[in-house]
Amino acid sequence: MASLRFPFVFSRPQPPKPPRHFSKIAAAAATAAAFAAVSSNDRHRLFLQNALNSIFSSDNSLPLWGSLSLADSGAPVVESKTGSSFPSVLEASQKLCGIGLRRKCILGLKNIDVYEFGVYADDKDIKRCLSEKYGRFSASQLKGNKEFTEDLLENDIPMTVRLQIVYSKLSINSVRSAFEESVGIRLQKYGGSDNKELLHRFTSQFKDEIKIPRGSVIHLTREKGHVLRTTIDGQEVGSIQSKLLCRSILDLYVGEDSFDKQAKEDIKFNMVSYLQS
Repeated sequence: MASLRFPFVFSRPQPPKPPRHFSKIAAAAATAAAFAAVSSNDRHRLFLQNALNSIFSSDNSLPLWGSLSLADSGAPVVESKTGSSFPSVLEASQKLCGIGLRRKCILGLKNIDVYEFGVYADDKDIKRCLSEKYGRFSASQLKGNKEFTEDLLENDIPMTVRLQIVYSKLSINSVRSAFEESVGIRLQKYGGSDNKELLHRFTSQFKDEIKIPRGSVIHLTREKGHVLRTTIDGQEVGSIQSKLLCRSILDLYVGEDSFDKQAKEDIKFNMVSYLQS
C-alpha cells in the first residue's frame, strides 16, 4: 500500500491561565483541565508537554512534564482530527507513548486517513533495558539519536501498537496487502531475502472472513521473548515467536523510516521521560 505523507495543520485549544500562586489542590485541578483541553494530535502532537509546562512554569517548586506521564490521570487521550480516543494505559502496565496517523495517497490526488495508531510500553521494562545506557541523557540530547531507536527495536521490551481503523471502506484484504509490502520490505532489510515463509505466517492471520469496519481495533504486541501476538477487536488471531518479525513491525511506527515521523519523535520523547521518572 503506497503512502505519501503531507504536513498536517492542527489547532491547539489553549488552556486557561491559572493564578501565579495556587495550592497543590488547585494545581491538580489545573492539570486535569489542561489534559481535557489540549488535543493529542495538534500540529506537533506533544501530548500536553507545552500545556503542562506553561501552567507550572510560574512556580519552580511544581513538577514539569519530565516528571509526569501520559497515564498519570488515567483519562483517555483524544485524537482531535477524528475525535476518537486512546486509552492511556493497556493491560494495567503499558503506558501510551505517542499517537500517529497512517495516510494513503490515492492516484496522487486524494489523501485518506486509513488508521490511527498508538504505541504503548511498560516504563519499568524501558528502565530495565535502557536506563543504564541512556538514563543520564535528556530528551533533547536523544532527539534524532539513531542508536536509541535501534535499542528500542532490538531489546526485549514488551510494546503494543494499537491500530484504530478510520477509513470506513477498508477491507481485510487491503490490510493484508499493505503488511505484505511494508513488513516484507523490512524483513528483507533486517534479515535478508529468505523470509517469505515468515511473512506469509504473519499476513495469513488476516483471514478473508474478518470484518474491520470503522472503529475496529488491531493490537500488534511484542511480548517477552520476542513473541508477536496479534488481536483484532480483542480476539487473538495469531502468535509468532520471531525477533526479526517483532523488529520489522515496530520499525513501521518507531523506526527511522516510520509512517509518521512526528509521532516517532513523540514516542521517543515520552520513553525518555519514563527513564527519568
